[in-house]
Amino acid sequence: MASGESQKISFTTQLSHTELLDLKPLPVSSLGNQAYEKLYKFSHFNPIQTQVFHVLYHTASNVLLGAPTGSGKTISAELAMLHIFNTQPDMKVGLMILDEIHLLGADRGPILEVIVSRMRYISSQTERTVRFVGLSTALANARDLADWLGVGEVGLFNFKPSVRPVPLEVHIQGYPGKFYCPRMNSMNKPAYAAICTHSPLKPVLIFVSSRRQTRLTALDLIQLAAADENPRQFLNMPDEEVEMVLSQVTDNNLRHTLQFGIGLHHAGLNDKDRSLVEELFANNRIQILVCTSTLAWGVNLPAHLVIIKRYVDFPITDILQMMGRAGRPQFDQHGKAVILVHEPKKSFYKKFLYEPFPVESNLREHMHDHINAEIVSGTICHKEDAVHYLTWTYLFRRLVMNPSYYGLEDTHTKSINAYLSRLVQNTFEDLEDSGCIKVDENNVVPLMLGSIASQYYLSYMTVSMFASNIGPDTSLEVFLHILSGAAEYDELPVRHNEEILNGTLSKRVPHLVDEDHLDDPHVKANLLLQAHFSRMDMPISDYVTDLKSVLDQSLRIIQAMIDISANSGWLSSTMNCMHLLQMVMQGLWYGKDSSLWMLPSMSDNILSHLNQLDIFSIKQLLEFSNSKLYMLLEKASALEVYEELLNFP
Repeated sequence: MASGESQKISFTTQLSHTELLDLKPLPVSSLGNQAYEKLYKFSHFNPIQTQVFHVLYHTASNVLLGAPTGSGKTISAELAMLHIFNTQPDMKVGLMILDEIHLLGADRGPILEVIVSRMRYISSQTERTVRFVGLSTALANARDLADWLGVGEVGLFNFKPSVRPVPLEVHIQGYPGKFYCPRMNSMNKPAYAAICTHSPLKPVLIFVSSRRQTRLTALDLIQLAAADENPRQFLNMPDEEVEMVLSQVTDNNLRHTLQFGIGLHHAGLNDKDRSLVEELFANNRIQILVCTSTLAWGVNLPAHLVIIKRYVDFPITDILQMMGRAGRPQFDQHGKAVILVHEPKKSFYKKFLYEPFPVESNLREHMHDHINAEIVSGTICHKEDAVHYLTWTYLFRRLVMNPSYYGLEDTHTKSINAYLSRLVQNTFEDLEDSGCIKVDENNVVPLMLGSIASQYYLSYMTVSMFASNIGPDTSLEVFLHILSGAAEYDELPVRHNEEILNGTLSKRVPHLVDEDHLDDPHVKANLLLQAHFSRMDMPISDYVTDLKSVLDQSLRIIQAMIDISANSGWLSSTMNCMHLLQMVMQGLWYGKDSSLWMLPSMSDNILSHLNQLDIFSIKQLLEFSNSKLYMLLEKASALEVYEELLNFP
């Protein structure tokens, strides 16, 4: 094993579920602090909170709490927070709470795994104790996770799914159909029937797989309700209140569906619209909320009925989390979940909904970027450091317990050492080839590209591609192609038939794209950026949300390109890249569009009116007195522009 103190692994059988003891519910007064007691509106803790109370509130032991969604895990974690307020008066980190820790095996699991591994590693090196509290659904391999978190027997609680405070009734229905869109549409009528049967008057959450499906599902439900001659059956507001609400909504699709008591919720909505629809649903002003899986994790909005329209890419962890939103402890005696799935998957769900897979590590597939970050931060300076660091990861735990899953033939110490050394060696070689690090025998130091990748949270492949394509005189057009080629856009969705829309868009934008790959996400990113600079109307509303995603990512990617160009001493390229950044911020083509477009309320009509008066720049407008400016813009019906000019820096 690597030098230094490494983690010890004990080969034990998996621990069975924790029995829920028949304890008398603890009163909130057990906290012994009136300020803490005022935090809670209830008088007694629930059975699970009662059972874990002593360990969380009166000890500093690490804890892993596995329990169903809706069983009060968040309040349990707060007990650990209150304990540290009592015992640790300084501001140093003494507690780390890890919610939804079973997501280690999901796409973003490696990030969670690295954060915990780094904290435990630093804690061991500094000899300063940090308490870890992990929260999860019921786990198949709780002991492995507990060992990784440093949880002993006293701190491990892994309750069965059946102990949820509000019992759950689950219905699984299978639907045929080879293709995604028709199959999803065929599920809308059963979804409507499920609402009428199981929750005609109570709140309903419908989870779908994409932003586009939120809209299509809502529109179908409106049509089905209209066919029943009751189109506004899901609306619980008088007309005056509806009008007031609609006046506050920005998104056109949401404005339409809210008139019928159906809300939409996805990452493409702005914060104001999202908050509004959450408030309407929580207060039962609208009965139905159609949402993507992000709502299951991010917002606590329980409903009486949860409907899951599922296709191949919903993992079991997401399904369990969505089901957990069914049943409101303060209102319902039981909750209901209806899962609509592709017929071949029906038996799979029946088997695994309450027998979840063991949580496996996903770190191996994302090793390069995390090892690069540790090298940049100084945690790893030698090959031995990297091997030693890996012994603190959950990957190492599962490597020993489930070797075949990770391509390891046996669990002898020699084999494990060889596997970890090979993993580190291959990672170092790839990072060195990409120009991110320099390896000198066993020593390793970060280079400029590695530091930039870590600083801007970019893939090592992205910065390597930048270094290969950016030169001393890179043009604005080439920078645009480099930007859209970043690995961060690999997952930009290109939906069914969108290559046709991309082809139409490619004929309207000024710069050519690869016409042979119109279904490529990078080509789509390029087209969306050009459309943004040209201020074009998007062909469909999905492109508006896709553009928002592209723009959100673009700022840090461009800043990385600027750093690479500037560090190389290339003034011309650096200036062009900075112009690209301004184009993204302003939604303009540099040097081609009027600077007047920088004003948010500017329109073609106002611009034409000003040009007829020989006004072509903001500088000219600012030379007028306020009264003259007011008169000038009042004639053009542009008083909003006047307000913006008054606030112009």
